[in-house]
Amino acid sequence: MFDALTQRMTRIVKTLRGEARLTESNIQHMLREVRLALLEADVALPVVRAFIEAVKEKALGTEVIHSLTPGQALIGIVQRELTAVMGGADEDKAAELQLAVTPPAIILMAGLQGAGKTTTVGKLAKWLRERQKKKVLTVSVDVYRPAAIAQLKTVTEQAGADFFPSRTEQMPVDIARAALDWARRHYHDVLIADTAGRLSIDAEMMAEITALHATLQPAETLFVVDAMLGQDAVNTAKAFNDALPLTGVVLTKLDGDARGGAALSVRQITGKPIKFVGVSEKLDGLEVFHPQRMANRILGQGDLLSLAEQAQRSIDGAQAKQLVHKVKKGGAFDLNDFQAQLMQMKKMGGMAALLDKLPAQFQLASEPPKLDQAEKQMRRMTGILHSMTSAERAHPELIKASRKQRIAAGAGVHVQEVNRMLAQFEQMRAMTKKLKDGNLARMMRGLGGLPGLR
Repeated sequence: MFDALTQRMTRIVKTLRGEARLTESNIQHMLREVRLALLEADVALPVVRAFIEAVKEKALGTEVIHSLTPGQALIGIVQRELTAVMGGADEDKAAELQLAVTPPAIILMAGLQGAGKTTTVGKLAKWLRERQKKKVLTVSVDVYRPAAIAQLKTVTEQAGADFFPSRTEQMPVDIARAALDWARRHYHDVLIADTAGRLSIDAEMMAEITALHATLQPAETLFVVDAMLGQDAVNTAKAFNDALPLTGVVLTKLDGDARGGAALSVRQITGKPIKFVGVSEKLDGLEVFHPQRMANRILGQGDLLSLAEQAQRSIDGAQAKQLVHKVKKGGAFDLNDFQAQLMQMKKMGGMAALLDKLPAQFQLASEPPKLDQAEKQMRRMTGILHSMTSAERAHPELIKASRKQRIAAGAGVHVQEVNRMLAQFEQMRAMTKKLKDGNLARMMRGLGGLPGLR
């Protein structure tokens, strides 16, 4: 996410930190570099101009000139302005869904075809059900594509929410009324309506979605936009914003090769907050958008707070607590425990997702082959562990030459790979032996923010 922009901005930050004093000349040079970085990221030109002017005005003021660390002071200005561009007045807070209405609270999803709207409905249903404990009903009013109705049914079932069926011969407004009546009679907290999209904006689509908005009177009208569209995403968002009273934006496909321009432009152009970002194709790949945290990531400072929150959600507290007590009582760390740790990392999105939130100096972004190698190694180790019997995982000392050959054949790897994994396991087991007198508990609390570990 934002790889090219982050790399450029990180280089600028390093240069600035080396400056003993700032002059109008080196400030102008820095602003030129920032301007180029933003334009290469496909940020809208009006947004770039406004951003550069705001930074320049503050950089030439007393805040920087009288600072003992002018380079860091200037970096702080850039960070605050980036945050303001993406977050507006409440720049340090995430824009929350406004669902404090008489149930069911209705969320109307709008956007062009191919933006990931239907998948986002499933992700949002899962997020609302798991994070806010809401009873969610989804409905498709896209009567032009039978596949869209079938897709929504599938992702809704995967998300654990309820689905209201619709047919292509029905009118969208009639479907919406029937779904709303069903949601009221079955005490749903939230109704999410997935609307039809087009390949481009047209009068017919706008008239239809305007009629749906008038019928449903939604608490939230979210515009789903593909971040890979760049400046086109901003133009599309503006067109929808002119036709509908949008309440927020969802940016999808930020895990792809998006240059990030849409994230830095759409808030400024539409005046509507970015509420969520799609960071993977999986149903749990939806994150609340925090402008300040995103600004930190763009500047190569990482997002350790989001990483800690992700760890707390993903790590099984009971399982971690059980491991702590097992080791404290003298129990051996076995391959079942090792497998559990790999599964926890996988739940957090794997190596790439973890590194994306770390500060630049800890990332392997500059060495993609190493990152790919680490991901492959994790998959190999998982396959090797699955090829073992439960007795072998519980008692690794049983794994001798003949068993190694069988395990390697089952996992589709060479015996050397099994030996390498067992060596890594032994290193981890040796480390757990050193963690006595509560040190393991403190380590787990520090890494995952896990409650109840003593």
